[in-house]
Amino acid sequence: FEADAEGRRLLSEDPDVIAAVRKHFGPDLIGQQGVDRKALAEIVFKDAAALQELNAIVHPAVRKAFARWAEAQEAPYMVLEAAVLAESGGRSQVDELWVVSAPEDLRIQRVMARDGVVEEAVRARMANQLPDAEREALADAVLVNDERQLLIPQVLALHEQMIRSSE
Repeated sequence: FEADAEGRRLLSEDPDVIAAVRKHFGPDLIGQQGVDRKALAEIVFKDAAALQELNAIVHPAVRKAFARWAEAQEAPYMVLEAAVLAESGGRSQVDELWVVSAPEDLRIQRVMARDGVVEEAVRARMANQLPDAEREALADAVLVNDERQLLIPQVLALHEQMIRSSE
């Protein structure tokens, strides 16, 4: 389950989420495609209180969607992928927390390329996340994604571990 993708979907399609964003942040952020996420990001990543308001709107809706999705699954285990799971109180929803770690400069480059934003915008987002050492201390496993170590073998090893523990 991709929590960030679900959050984006909710901001563009869910009438309750869109109405709550309109109420808290004003009608100028709402268009035909739902919430203007870039304009919203400009607000919330510069204002911790605004980010808390947004998270209070989106995170409960994402948790509900995850719960519905999880009930329909029959696999031996499920994966909940979320950028800020540790920060958002989502740890209680999972049996294990895996953290993907990468050097800061590489993360910044990746987000700039993915989202088409400048470095300052990426750093503003990162400022609202736990420091790497704190996040990794909470983790049951840390996967290193630094372009030197292969990521897939690390994932497969954890997959095998999860399969064995579910038998």
